[in-house]
Amino acid sequence: MIVPPDRTPLPRDFFDRPVLEVAPDLLGRTLLRTTPDGPIAVRVTEVEAYDGPNDPGSHAYRGPTPRNEVMFGPPGHVYVYFTYGMWFCMNLVCGPVGTASAVLLRAGEIIEGVDLARKRRLSARYDRELAKGPARLATALGVDRALDGTDACAAGETPLRMLSGTPVPSDQVRNGARTGVAGEGGDGAVHPWRYWAAGDPTVSPYRAHVPRRRSS
Repeated sequence: MIVPPDRTPLPRDFFDRPVLEVAPDLLGRTLLRTTPDGPIAVRVTEVEAYDGPNDPGSHAYRGPTPRNEVMFGPPGHVYVYFTYGMWFCMNLVCGPVGTASAVLLRAGEIIEGVDLARKRRLSARYDRELAKGPARLATALGVDRALDGTDACAAGETPLRMLSGTPVPSDQVRNGARTGVAGEGGDGAVHPWRYWAAGDPTVSPYRAHVPRRRSS
């Protein structure tokens, strides 16, 4: 018999920990997106940790800005950013106020509201591709900057909430270099802070950082 995932909301103290503890512990958890058209839920299968001022790859490395101010706030809130002039990506803030660490949600399996996700991800050939990558995940769930700062641990109605789900067993968690981050070694030797569920078909492919060419 298949046991359904636990729908108990994750408490704030789950996120009030070092980011390298929170990140792998998010694998298998459920993110519930409530929309006027109905709910969409995704089982998280891939994440990346970003350690604020200790991490040159973090948006918060150089301090607070209007764009990243949510990262410096309380844990359990959602940080949404716009990238490449066309996509949104979402993170969950970790640690005490001011530490600015966060976990990027890179990929997942849509387990509820598949039809709604398909309408947003018309280019997906298979359901396993609906949230395979951070921008695809945000698109499938209808997440944009309007949801930046959302409290994913709040009581009552909220558009985004993290649920307990069914955590991935530790022996099935893998880690390696983060995707597309400058200075990350392909063997994960620099910052092996990307975590994923071993063998899961929704995990996105690894891509090394490619420096942008300067126009002459």
